Amino acid sequence: MLFKNKLLIIFGIAALFFTACGNQEEELTMKEAQALKQENKGDLLSRTITKPGGKEPFAIGIPGGTWNSSITNDPKTFNLIIAENDGASANILGNLLPGYLVDYDAYKKQWEPKTASYDIQILRDENRMDVKFTLRDDLFWSWHDRDEKIKITSDDVIFWYNDIDGNPDLQMATYGSQFVTMADGSQVHIDIEKIDELSFVFHFPRIVANPLLSCNMTYGPRFLYEKALREGGAEGVKDIFTIDTDVKELPSGGSLFLTEYTPGVRLVYEKNSAYWDTDMAGNSIPYIQKTISKIVPDMNTNFLLFKNGERDSYQVRSEDLEELLNEENSDFSVYNGGASFNADFISFNQNPVALPSYMQEWFSHKEFRQAMSCLVNRERMIKQIYRGLGTPFQYFFQEANIFYNPEIKLEYNYDPGRALKLLASIGIKQDTDGIMRDSTGRELVFDIITNSDNNLRMDSANIFSDECAKLGIKVNLKPLDFQKMVEMLTQTYDWHAVLISLGLPYWPTQGVNVWVSNGNLHLWHPLQESPATTWEARLDYLHNEASYTPEKEIARPLWDEYQRIILEELPVIHLVHSNAFFAIRDKWQNVYYDTLGGLDSDRLYLKDTQ
Repeated sequence: MLFKNKLLIIFGIAALFFTACGNQEEELTMKEAQALKQENKGDLLSRTITKPGGKEPFAIGIPGGTWNSSITNDPKTFNLIIAENDGASANILGNLLPGYLVDYDAYKKQWEPKTASYDIQILRDENRMDVKFTLRDDLFWSWHDRDEKIKITSDDVIFWYNDIDGNPDLQMATYGSQFVTMADGSQVHIDIEKIDELSFVFHFPRIVANPLLSCNMTYGPRFLYEKALREGGAEGVKDIFTIDTDVKELPSGGSLFLTEYTPGVRLVYEKNSAYWDTDMAGNSIPYIQKTISKIVPDMNTNFLLFKNGERDSYQVRSEDLEELLNEENSDFSVYNGGASFNADFISFNQNPVALPSYMQEWFSHKEFRQAMSCLVNRERMIKQIYRGLGTPFQYFFQEANIFYNPEIKLEYNYDPGRALKLLASIGIKQDTDGIMRDSTGRELVFDIITNSDNNLRMDSANIFSDECAKLGIKVNLKPLDFQKMVEMLTQTYDWHAVLISLGLPYWPTQGVNVWVSNGNLHLWHPLQESPATTWEARLDYLHNEASYTPEKEIARPLWDEYQRIILEELPVIHLVHSNAFFAIRDKWQNVYYDTLGGLDSDRLYLKDTQ
């Protein structure tokens, strides 16, 4: 009640300010308003729980219970190759995979074995290295309703590496990471060799800074995909496990079986008792026996489902936080995970394939992109979209990144006056009616696309459009189905600007297919045969040199220059780091949550099994 009364006081004072501005005693100065805003923000945060992972050990849990959740989109496929370009499908199928070879503990800042142990051998005299893996002996492909089990061996990994990820006809995102650039500029493949049934080795033709990141992988069932590839080639392997497949025919090497899919309604998972992972006492995990995931496209409906007790957790939007915290007699708690590591961004197409030449002329000027960054009102986005619970993007490498440098930060923040000067420097000016035109007299008009199922991104795009309109620039928001947007970004290239997220690199060498010029996700101009610009050529060089420099202090100035170029050229213009909040029913135990490690759902268990 105290917080609600405080809000009423604020609104009352604001009303007095506008209706009785002659009374100085009742005016609310900007400084006082900001102080009250911070007080309200602090009150909200004080009623959340801060309980990051990595500080306390998990309790030994009790098996049992049903987890109720939801997703916003139906899967488009049950084929692992096709799913790479569809997030909903990839997330669903990820539960059926054995897991990566190794895992990085972000809290301890060290690599640890997951489905395989590893050994790194550096051969300095030959300037190369080998990374040997040995799989666990308890990995299997199995089915929910039959006793058959197929052992996972090194052949599974080798097939997936060579014939799926390494198949140029399949154009997998991981293809480029199988090559290293030698000192002479040539591209040499990282070969994989079988040692025995469980062991295999990656041969690196050059010493690299982080070999585990380069060869860490997960994989699908070789015995099914190999047959399809042999009989039908690349197209044949894409044709198996369509959306019409009976999900009970999907083998699982992961923690769950997918046992039911009703389109537009729900998915049901059952625990895979043959899954390899255990807790400290040797008990099988996850503890949860069954998961029911409803398909609910609307984010507001998902919020209502949680409030009504039909979901066990909810990734809290900033606009929902106050309402949740004011719930009386609630049976849930809200956890504050801190500032999100990631941030959405705006990017402008520079690919000449399907872009009008005049737009390519606009977008290829760094001054244009810098001006657009000066029209991104990050503080307004934080206030209106995230309710003040966020921070403006400033650093390309975040604090968790080992090469984070607080001195390297974004210099093109919200400043419409500066945007006008930057645009004028490339011949783009307002006419007498305030309409922005280029040197040929063409009006500055372009579309911005984003996925229609993400209200936050649509709100951000609308704010950006509004700020541009103030300077006479017309930006048309085009909400699209996510899969359609992916098609435009990766196949047809017929887009102007996009608001999306690809993730910020935790490791500086992550996202090689985004940041190097020949990458298939080098969004603004992918798959370049040679760098289209001098700055992209320099980025390629720096990324290459730093990636092959194990000594951190030698690599640091290379990564420093790399960050400076990205923040100067702005091929992507990042927006805001929102605060991450997570609500979960109090009946669940072992809840630790932060943006670094997320939530370990495998460790959740009920106070009393149901």
